[in-house]
Amino acid sequence: MDKFLKDKAEEQLKGITKVILEDYKQGRDIDKMNVFEQPDREVIIDIVNKMLNILFPGYYRDGTYKFYNLKNKISVLIEDVMYNLTGQIAIALEYDDELKSEEGMATMGDACISVRSQMLSVEFFKRVPKIRHMVNTDLQATFDGDPAADNKEEIVLCYPGLLASTIYRIAHELSSLGVPMIPRMMTEYAHNITGIDIHPEATIGEYFFIDHGTGVVVGSTSIIGKHVKVYQGVTIGALSTKEGHALHGVRRHPTIEDNVTIYSGATILGGETIIGEGSVIGGNVFLTKSVAPGTRINAQNQEES
Repeated sequence: MDKFLKDKAEEQLKGITKVILEDYKQGRDIDKMNVFEQPDREVIIDIVNKMLNILFPGYYRDGTYKFYNLKNKISVLIEDVMYNLTGQIAIALEYDDELKSEEGMATMGDACISVRSQMLSVEFFKRVPKIRHMVNTDLQATFDGDPAADNKEEIVLCYPGLLASTIYRIAHELSSLGVPMIPRMMTEYAHNITGIDIHPEATIGEYFFIDHGTGVVVGSTSIIGKHVKVYQGVTIGALSTKEGHALHGVRRHPTIEDNVTIYSGATILGGETIIGEGSVIGGNVFLTKSVAPGTRINAQNQEES
C-alpha cells in the first residue's frame, strides 16, 4: 500500500512539473528563465550591510574579517564591496534605457559595460565621505530632536529611521550616478526591514529626522530641504497616478522646504505642492495645496501664521 501511494505521488509530481514547465513557454514577462540576467537581491543586501560597516566602522561587527588593524579591515571590506558592486552594476546596466536602444547596444559592447561598471563603482566610493557627512547630520538631528534618546550609540544601533535614511543616502548616490535598479533594490530592502519607504531618486537635505518611522513614504520626485522632521505614517506622495507609467519622470511629489515638521499620519500630495519654510503640519492633515512659510495647520483646517 505504501509503495502504491509513493508511486502515485511520484506520478502526480511528474504530471504537475510537466504542466508548469509547459506554462513557462508562453513568453510572458514572468516566464523569464535566466536568473543571471538581473541583479542578485541577496548580493545587493550583502553590499548594503557591508556598506553600513564602512559608514559606521565602530558599530557594525563582521565575523568574516578578523583584522585588528582598522586600515586592513576597511581595505578588505572596500575591495569586497567594490568587486561585487561592479559585477551587479554590469548586470544592471542592461536595464539602462539608452543602452537598450539599438544605437546604444551597437556602441556599448561587453568590454565597455565592464569598464563603465568599474568606473561607476569607483566614483561611488569617492562619494563615501559625502554620504558619511549626510548620515552624521541625520544622526545629529535625531539626537537633537528626540528626548527619548539616551545617546547617539543607541540611535545608530536601534533607530529604524536612521537606518532607513542611511540606506537611502547610499542608494541615492548610486541613483544620481545613473545606476539602474540597484538603488531601488536597496531602498526596498530598507522598506522591508524598517517599514519606511524612501525612493532613492528623492532629494533630501541635511539633518533629516524620521521619528518612529513606521509607514513613512517619500516619493521619487520629492524635494525635502534641511532640518526636516517627519513622524510615523507620513506620506509625501503623488496627487494622482491614474495615468500610470505614462507619468514616469514627471514631477508629481511635493517640495518640503527647510525647518518643516510633519506630524504623524499627515498626507501631502502633488508636484506643485510646496510646504513653506518653518511650517508645522499637524497629525492626520491631508494637503494638496501649498502653504506659506511659517504656517501651522491642524486636522480641523485651522491655520495660524
